[in-house]
Amino acid sequence: MARIPEPVIEQVRDATDIVDFISQYVQLQKSGKNLFGLCPFHEERTPSFSVSEDKQIFHCFSCGRGGNVFKFLMELENLSFQEAVVKVADFSHVELDATITRQAAGTSGQSDPQSPTNQLIHLHQEATKLYHHILMNTEAGQPALDYLHERGLTDQTINDYGLGYASDQQLLKPFFEQRQIDYQTLRHSGLFIENQDGELRDRFVNRIMYPIRNESGQEIAFSGRLLAKLPDQPKYLNSPETELFNKRRVLFNFDQARGAVRKQGSLILFEGFMDVMSAHQSGVDNGVASMGTSLTEEQIYAIQRITKQVYVCYDGDTPGQKATQRALKILQDNSSLTLGVIQMPEGMDPDEYRRQYGEAKLADALATAKETPVAFMMRYLKTQYDVQSDTGRLNYLDDVIALLATVRSPVEQDVYLTQLATTFQLDKASLRQQLSMVRPPAPTPQIAPPPTQSYGNYGDADMPPAPAVVQQHRQTTPLSRTERAERNLLFRMLHERDVWLRVTGVAGFSFVHDDYQLIYTMAQGYFETHQDYAPAQFIDYLQDDHLQNLLIELESMQLSDTAVDTEIDDYLQVIMNDAPLEDQLRNQQQALQEATRLGDRDQQRQLVIEIIKLQQQKQSKKQA
Repeated sequence: MARIPEPVIEQVRDATDIVDFISQYVQLQKSGKNLFGLCPFHEERTPSFSVSEDKQIFHCFSCGRGGNVFKFLMELENLSFQEAVVKVADFSHVELDATITRQAAGTSGQSDPQSPTNQLIHLHQEATKLYHHILMNTEAGQPALDYLHERGLTDQTINDYGLGYASDQQLLKPFFEQRQIDYQTLRHSGLFIENQDGELRDRFVNRIMYPIRNESGQEIAFSGRLLAKLPDQPKYLNSPETELFNKRRVLFNFDQARGAVRKQGSLILFEGFMDVMSAHQSGVDNGVASMGTSLTEEQIYAIQRITKQVYVCYDGDTPGQKATQRALKILQDNSSLTLGVIQMPEGMDPDEYRRQYGEAKLADALATAKETPVAFMMRYLKTQYDVQSDTGRLNYLDDVIALLATVRSPVEQDVYLTQLATTFQLDKASLRQQLSMVRPPAPTPQIAPPPTQSYGNYGDADMPPAPAVVQQHRQTTPLSRTERAERNLLFRMLHERDVWLRVTGVAGFSFVHDDYQLIYTMAQGYFETHQDYAPAQFIDYLQDDHLQNLLIELESMQLSDTAVDTEIDDYLQVIMNDAPLEDQLRNQQQALQEATRLGDRDQQRQLVIEIIKLQQQKQSKKQA
């Protein structure tokens, strides 16, 4: 496969700011020269994922991944280099020749297209197309299409989400058999049920199909809703856990909502798929839903990477209000997110509200029916007691006062105390006195390090200060004096032209370790065609993953902007003079250990003499 021409790669890279691109996936905050966020490649409690706007590179101090904007996308979405260039070009509105996009499409991902993972993804993509075709174009799918239209979904929304229909005719298995898909691949896909004789049949029958996608927008599972009641069949049926699908990690519509979340600065957490799609049809695109279970730490972590603000918008009925309370508690205990509630009018869920009042009214409600978690909890607690009785009223007030003790803002506390005093015709001073007697609860451990979140933190004006960034360095073997000198010198040579010219003019110079010598050799070729050094560009020039990661480590070092007078001389002394002497000394010491093991006294005596001489030479060099 021919590579994309270098001028095209440069055009795409120059048109793209890595900060803007990565901000689609990670919420970044400025700290010093760089920006930091939670790493998208592994879960962490403190932000160690760094992005350098000056150098146009990223580096995670914890897991070690690093590179330029193309490398980021290759690592995150398992793309080939060509695919990454095309996708970044699309983001930056750079038009590419059709031959380049066709070549990229043929690369089929960074890994083997026949790998088990890619085969399973391909199966789900093909199944999505088949189910969608049955829904939109066949007589068998017409009842399901009529049902969706009756629910008020437009064909555009149906297409946007790739909705489909699995009929009772068992079409999926013969569809794949005609394409000669391996039996074991079908077994592990989650799309079929296997009987005791090893025969496969379609898992989803007579169901409207909702494709479930990963963060990259690839179909990895399905949720199927029964069109007509069947005995002993659940209303909703999800794909089982597979190599692709872990429901603890997946949020419905996360891939499509991410851009809108970034623009609007907030995410809406809905209770069901239809609510998400109703909001989308109403022009509200920052909504996601969990997979029919309580929120998990993995899902919360994914949300925290892209936003600070979450609004919970669950059903307005009693079960929905209980679910809202649980969601707030889980989010509070496991995140530093700023929380809010969207309370749908008339006890409806968002989908019901749209069907009754239309898209414009739903969009207006999602924008205006917001309340603080404290206001929600005060109203929710009120439904748990008989406030018409003295006992119920006192118990309710005790719970609310304990809730207000978690609110940090005195002004906010005063607003709620005024409401309580007015509602129950009480003396506000008495309420305040009781509040002063309640000790706030101890801080709860959280995923990220900002100050403890309370139900009172709901608006930008009450946002906690940005957390101090903690760089979590991987556990690595300490560098020798020689290797530290090599790293520092190579960094100076790449960044300072006068240092490059000076060192390359030293007769017989070479780096001690092969990796640094390889980068040095590659840099010689790079500077033959490039006048200035650009880390993001040189990374692609290296190609080798190990060398690329080593370069990222060099670029992440904290060195002064320019070398001091004697710095380069010191590095050269260590590399060209001290290093060979240390190698000799190390070899002789190893030989002495072997002679001692063998009991060769003459050899031991000779080696001791040679070691003493080498140590004397080393000492004399230090004193020189």
